[in-house]
Amino acid sequence: MDMREEMPATKKPFQLGDIAALLAVPALVTLVHLLTNNRYGFHRDELQFLSDARHLDWGFVAYPPFTALVEHVGLALFGLSLVGLRVFSVLAQCGAVVLAGLMARELGGGRLAVVAATLAVALSPVPLFEGTEFQYTSFDFLWWVGAFYCAIRLLKSGNPQWWIAIGALVGIGLETKYAIVFFIAGILIGFAVSPVRRQVKSGWFWGGIALALTIFLPNLIWLARHDFISYHFLQSIHARDVGEGRAGGFFRDQFLICANIAATPLWIAGLIGYLRDRRYRMMAFLYLVPLALFYFSKGRGYYTAAAYPMLMAMGAAMGERWLGTLKPAAKRTIAVLYFANFAVVSAYICAILLPLAPSGPLREFALSKNGDLREEFGWKELTTTVAGIRDSLLPDQKARLGIVTENYGEEGAIEMLGAAYQLPMPISMTNSGWLRGYPTPQPTTLIVVGFSRAEAERAFAGCRLAGHNGNRDGVRNEESERHPEIFVCGPPREPWAEFWADYQAFG
Repeated sequence: MDMREEMPATKKPFQLGDIAALLAVPALVTLVHLLTNNRYGFHRDELQFLSDARHLDWGFVAYPPFTALVEHVGLALFGLSLVGLRVFSVLAQCGAVVLAGLMARELGGGRLAVVAATLAVALSPVPLFEGTEFQYTSFDFLWWVGAFYCAIRLLKSGNPQWWIAIGALVGIGLETKYAIVFFIAGILIGFAVSPVRRQVKSGWFWGGIALALTIFLPNLIWLARHDFISYHFLQSIHARDVGEGRAGGFFRDQFLICANIAATPLWIAGLIGYLRDRRYRMMAFLYLVPLALFYFSKGRGYYTAAAYPMLMAMGAAMGERWLGTLKPAAKRTIAVLYFANFAVVSAYICAILLPLAPSGPLREFALSKNGDLREEFGWKELTTTVAGIRDSLLPDQKARLGIVTENYGEEGAIEMLGAAYQLPMPISMTNSGWLRGYPTPQPTTLIVVGFSRAEAERAFAGCRLAGHNGNRDGVRNEESERHPEIFVCGPPREPWAEFWADYQAFG
C-alpha cells in the first residue's frame, strides 16, 4: 500500500441527511443530560475539582491541570451550577459520539452505520456516565477518541500532516490524565508493525512528537519541582485498588462497562476488521496494546473504554455492508431485532446510570445500583452541620478556629458550599490540599470531619462529639456510613510541622 495514496475522489460530501444522522443521537444525549444533571448534588470528585479550580497551578497531586482549568472557567461562567459545570462533560461526550459517527463514515459506512455507531457509543455505560458528572475521565475519553479518528484519517489518506493533530491530542491528554501513555504505547507498537512506519522519516511525525512534549512541558516541570508527587499518588491509588479488589473482573468489564453489551457484535467485528485490513491494522494495536498493558498492570476495567468507539465504528460500517448483501426481508428482520434488543438493554443501563427521577421507585433503583449517584447526597447537610457547630462555640474558640477534613470531598464542600456560611478555609491533608499547607497562625480549636473517634483522639487533644454527618434523604454512602461523627478538638498532639508530615494522605 502506498501510504501517500489520496482518499478516493468519489467520497460523497455531507448532505443534509448525513448531518442529521450524525447529530441526532448526540443532540438527544445532550438534552437528556441537561434535563437531569441537576437532580441531586455534587459528587465527591467534583468537589475536589472545584477546590483545585480556585488554586490554579500547572499540576495537582491527583491529576494534571487541564480539568481544574476547565472547572475554573465553568465557575466564572455559571457559578456553583450543577448543570452549568457539568455541561463541559456533556459536550466532551457528545464530541466523542460525533467522532464515532465520523469514523464510521471514514471507514465506508453510510447513514445506517453512522446511526448505529453513534447510538452504540452514546449508550455505552462509561460515556453515558461521564456525561452525568464533571470528571477528568470525561475529557480523557474525548482526547483518546479524537486521536483514534486522526489515526484513521492518517491511515486512509497517507497524509503525514495528521501526526500534528495526533501530537496535539496526546499533549492535551497528558495535561488531562496520565493514562494516555498507554495509548502512546499502542501508537508506537502499531507504528512499528504497520506500513505507516515509513513515515518515521517525515518531519510531520517528529513535529507531532515535539508538539505533544511542548504541550506537556509545563506539567512536567511542575512534577519535577514537586518530586514527582503524582507518581507516588498513582502508586498509592493503584495499591489501594488492587488491595480492595477494584482491579478484578477486568475482562468482564470490557463487555459490561466499556461498551453496551448489546453492541458486542459491533466491536468484536470491528476488531476483526482492523486485524484483517492491512491498511488499518495499526488500529487494532491501538486497542490490543493498552488492553494488555492495563490487564497485566492490574488496571481497572473501564480504563480501556475510550478504545471501543473506534472498534464499534468499524463494526457498524462492516455490518451495514453485510446487510447490503441480504434480501430486503432478511435485512429488515435483522436490523429490527438488533435495534430492539439494543433499546431494551440501553433502557436498563440508563435507569442505572442517569439520575432520571428526583424521587420514587426509579430513583431508588438507580441509587441501589449506582454508588456514584449515592455519593452526590449529603454535602449541603454536612456544611450546614459544621456551620451550626461553629456557631455554638465560644467567641475565643471561634477566633482561632480551623476545620480539618479527612477527604477531598469534605474539603471541597467546606470550601465551596461553606462560603455561604463564612466558614474558614478547610485544612486538608489529602492530595493537593496537603501541598497547600496549614494556616498561619495555627488554629487552637478544630472542628474535625471524616475521622473516627479513635483517629480523632489519636491525632488531636481534647476531642468531644459535636454532631453527626448524614443526609435528609437517608441515602447510605461513604460519608454517612464510614465516618458519621463530627468532633470539636484542640490542636494536634504533635507540633503542626510534624503533624503535617505524618498525616499526608492520598485519595
